[in-house]
Amino acid sequence: MSFSVTKRAFLPLAAAAMATVLAGCGSQIADPASAGSTASSGSSCVNTSGSSIKVGFINSLSGTMAISESTVFDSLTLAAEEINASGGVLGKQLEVISEDGASEPTKFAERAGKLIQQDCTAAVFGGWTSSSRKAMLPVFEANDALLFYPVQYEGLESSKNIFYTGATTNQQIIPALDYLAEQGTKSLFLVGSDYVFPRTANKIIHAYAAAKGIEVLGEEYAPLGSTEFSTIVNKVRDSKADAVFNTLNGDSNVAFFRQYKGVGLTADSMPVVSVSIAEEEVPGVGLDNVEGQLTAWDYYQTLDTPANKKFVAAFKAKFGAERVTSDPMEAAYTSLYLWKAMVEKAASFEVDKVQAAADGVTFEAPEGLVTVNGENNHITKTPRIGKINSAGLIDTVWSSPAAVEPDPYLSTYDWAESLAK
Repeated sequence: MSFSVTKRAFLPLAAAAMATVLAGCGSQIADPASAGSTASSGSSCVNTSGSSIKVGFINSLSGTMAISESTVFDSLTLAAEEINASGGVLGKQLEVISEDGASEPTKFAERAGKLIQQDCTAAVFGGWTSSSRKAMLPVFEANDALLFYPVQYEGLESSKNIFYTGATTNQQIIPALDYLAEQGTKSLFLVGSDYVFPRTANKIIHAYAAAKGIEVLGEEYAPLGSTEFSTIVNKVRDSKADAVFNTLNGDSNVAFFRQYKGVGLTADSMPVVSVSIAEEEVPGVGLDNVEGQLTAWDYYQTLDTPANKKFVAAFKAKFGAERVTSDPMEAAYTSLYLWKAMVEKAASFEVDKVQAAADGVTFEAPEGLVTVNGENNHITKTPRIGKINSAGLIDTVWSSPAAVEPDPYLSTYDWAESLAK
């Protein structure tokens, strides 16, 4: 593997993203008419003439999101090694080029441009926060390249250049709200990090709550990486809400849950449903602080399926018996296999042919059978509500009876009509 890790100051997202693509790497684009290059777009320099094909991994290996994203890098690495051991993709070995997004959206845009235009990768896998995805989106669209994004997100988006293998809103947030409503929840307090995903997710929660007769008693945000939550947890406690919906991301969860417990709040007195805490984050947050709390995902390490047992065993064998698996890790692992299946169905690495072949591609993933929806580039998922147990793992306490079709624009929900406008 080739690694390149650097840091850069934060810049305005849109300007930095496009400037990076159009100016930063433009002088190093290979001639698309050269031998061995694909020609699905004018800027493609993907070389298919040799025995290997380059793919890019882009994850935060430093910064506030490293607590979560480094684990995704590990699961992508496992998938690449497994694919190579089984003969590669169209007979070619995967050559991985890794970049550090450093928890900065503009760094993700810059590094994505490098992976596409200098490294000439056939596809890129990674990103975590919606800010990182939003920063990379114009890079991939401008270059007609492919990004496989593995993390649950706020929906209201689709792009022919992004395949979304994490849950969209109707596969995570809405099932979590449905579960709370079924448990008799009449009031909520919303806590989130101050960026795209939490703010958009909370707009959706407000619309849902208004339609279902649930009262939102408060809504508070903290900057990514924030470690001071005393004011927020006091507001939460004083609200006497039935439950908290938590869209904090990264290591802010550590401080929040410690201070949450510090003011006497527990899973019994005021349960928290989190959509960004998985098995990997539990030790960092502290098991004593989150035992019994709820999560909403589509995968847990404890799932009892043959595919999951194989995945967990392989991951532990490579990275250590003490390591755990999680939903974003599984979605990233699955994304590489879905790309392989698309390429092999298309019999080509060319972007337009892969896009055309994507619809209906399936993979028996650790979470269950997933299928690509070619209309919106999302996949079917099985929503699951979990509870953090005494071992630090997460047990499923509710699951949808079948995989749920992706509905990123919530077009099947009358109460959400105004959200996509």
